[in-house]
Amino acid sequence: MADGHRAAYLAFDRFPSAKGSAVHIRHMAAELFERYQGGLLCVLGGGDLPAYQREGGVEIVRFTEVVPNLLDRAEAFSAWAAEQLAPHRDTLELCHVRDPWSALPAMTTGATMVYEANGLPSIELPYAWPHAAPATLAKVRELERHCLARAAAVVVPSYVIKNAVTDRGVTPDRVHLVPNGADPAPADVPRPPDAPGRYLIYVGALQPWQGVDVLLRAFARLADLTDLDLVICSSVSPNRARPLRRLADRLGVAERVRWHYQLPHDDIAGWLAHAELSVAPLTACDRNVEQGCSPIKVWESMAAGTAVVASDLPVVREVLGEYGRLVPPDRPAELARAIRVLLEYPQVCRDLGENARKHVLAGFTWKHARARLADVYDLVVRH
Repeated sequence: MADGHRAAYLAFDRFPSAKGSAVHIRHMAAELFERYQGGLLCVLGGGDLPAYQREGGVEIVRFTEVVPNLLDRAEAFSAWAAEQLAPHRDTLELCHVRDPWSALPAMTTGATMVYEANGLPSIELPYAWPHAAPATLAKVRELERHCLARAAAVVVPSYVIKNAVTDRGVTPDRVHLVPNGADPAPADVPRPPDAPGRYLIYVGALQPWQGVDVLLRAFARLADLTDLDLVICSSVSPNRARPLRRLADRLGVAERVRWHYQLPHDDIAGWLAHAELSVAPLTACDRNVEQGCSPIKVWESMAAGTAVVASDLPVVREVLGEYGRLVPPDRPAELARAIRVLLEYPQVCRDLGENARKHVLAGFTWKHARARLADVYDLVVRH
């Protein structure tokens, strides 16, 4: 173990993984550790991930205890993280955290804390744990308030979540917008060898708020386009797809839906670049409306130069704006119509994709995101 790290990044997230959160962690942690020539990364483990590894000056430690209850697991992670930070208490200068379970142990070190609010557990918890009691949610919300209040700076990926954070008492001058980003793939990124001739693509997780069921119902309305397939690149395991696969079967589209699971992130660029369209059918639930978190699937589709059809939600509007097509959420017929129109006008489709790619290149790559985060670090370190 190092004599003492000056920086730590803590996240109650599995890392690495196929999820967008892991992409974000990789880039943001890289900025922190480059600044301090190394540091300590505390994350969730599991599967075949080692509990400990070292990459240059960065020590990666993973919480591997199996705790079925989500809140109990979060509390156990918090206690474990405190143990990991303890040997570095005298040297730590900056702790970057992504959630209250990480913030609690970081606050005990005396280091400056930057709280990156990509999501708010008090809003997300009812979706992960539907039986959570109102009193429990109130306690989680109070914990959020407490941790956010102790942060020297709060980093958010969208104006939507900035409003949610200020509603919890954070003064606007301490909230800093650092949108997510994407790195454009090379123009000649190869077509995946098993890609169908023409296909729509969805990339991401399969929870109900992602709206994949809406996409399947929309795709069923395009049955006359017999040469068109739907490719779903799921960031989660096959067993999580069973209800959606049954729905595809009931809708009569199962043979035209291609499923891929937990692909390496580097493989996604090829699938996006050669798709006719990318679809982000997020639902209009509190999770997507009150704490919109700048969906990486939309950024990466834009970076690939692939036209995007997405739900017209405030956070998606922030990202996509005039560079794609927005449709009312939770309406399969509207989604199908928007897809059909773009497929009928391929030049419009190509122009949308190319303009979106230029927009990302001009200001929303991960290099740009890291530079914005570096500005936040400069601000809190000076003070």
